[in-house]
Amino acid sequence: MTAPMHDTAPVEAGDAAVAADVTKKAVEGRSLGRIAWNRLKRDKLALAGGCVVLFLIVVAVFAPLITSLFGHDPNEHHEDLIDPLFSTPSGSWGGISADHLLGVEPVNGRDVFSRIVYGARISLLVGFLSAVVAVVFGTVLGILAGYFRGWLDAVISRVMDMLLSFPQLLFIIALVSVMPNQLLGLEGTGVRMLVMILVIGFFGWPYVGRIVRGQTLSLREREYVEAARSLGAGRRYILFKELLPNLIAPIIVYTTLMIPTNILTEAALSFLGVGVKPPTASWGQMLSTAVSYYDSDPMYMLIPGLAIFVTVLAFNLFGDGVRDALDPKGTR
Repeated sequence: MTAPMHDTAPVEAGDAAVAADVTKKAVEGRSLGRIAWNRLKRDKLALAGGCVVLFLIVVAVFAPLITSLFGHDPNEHHEDLIDPLFSTPSGSWGGISADHLLGVEPVNGRDVFSRIVYGARISLLVGFLSAVVAVVFGTVLGILAGYFRGWLDAVISRVMDMLLSFPQLLFIIALVSVMPNQLLGLEGTGVRMLVMILVIGFFGWPYVGRIVRGQTLSLREREYVEAARSLGAGRRYILFKELLPNLIAPIIVYTTLMIPTNILTEAALSFLGVGVKPPTASWGQMLSTAVSYYDSDPMYMLIPGLAIFVTVLAFNLFGDGVRDALDPKGTR
């Protein structure tokens, strides 16, 4: 009688351990970051957009290495590949060959592949840095307006309304045209890039500011903020420890959606001739030059146009996916 009892005791202990482990896994909590990541993983379009964005960043960072392996110097001329009569590439499809993967430019014969790769640097740099400027200004001023209310909120809100009604493209064109060639140790293209980053970011912060202000107005009345205030927490603690962490999600979402808009703005400025200065490679500048050759060399217009299209589409898909993943009311 005792043998069966001794034999079943270890089994009962093992079953209890398994049951406890199952119960622990069932009640295991998940952080907001993990929940968002699980949602994002189910969005295949957003993941595809994120992979393209990551690929573009790698291309921009390692542009010198990539061009040394697969292309030529972006400013190296190859007049021998140009038809002297029509000033267009001699070969078919814009001069595409094993030596020039995307063909060559009309007139001077510069390698299109190398200029596309280096152009990614300009577009991503202006897009990212101008978004950082807008997010910093918008977050600081938006949270101050939403938390303190009163006259400070009125002043900041009126400034935002004024900037939102201002034609930023015309302002940048006018500003770049009167800027000196040297400024703060920079010259030529560096000056123009600095001006574009600052002005695009300056006119972009009201969009972020409005979102942050609206969220702050809602969060400042929450129970945990009232509890912190009743316990004697100062304004700095409430702003940076209670409110700001809960504003990270909308800030990230709007940043991912702002970057493609900034890239389009940089391309438009370069297309109009007030962006980066030649011979620095820029997608918008390439499109501007291609206008004169679209009938004889359509590939030269198609390639930079596709580069802009794919980049903006990838950022928008990824931004939409991040927005859905961070939305607590989302069902995906």
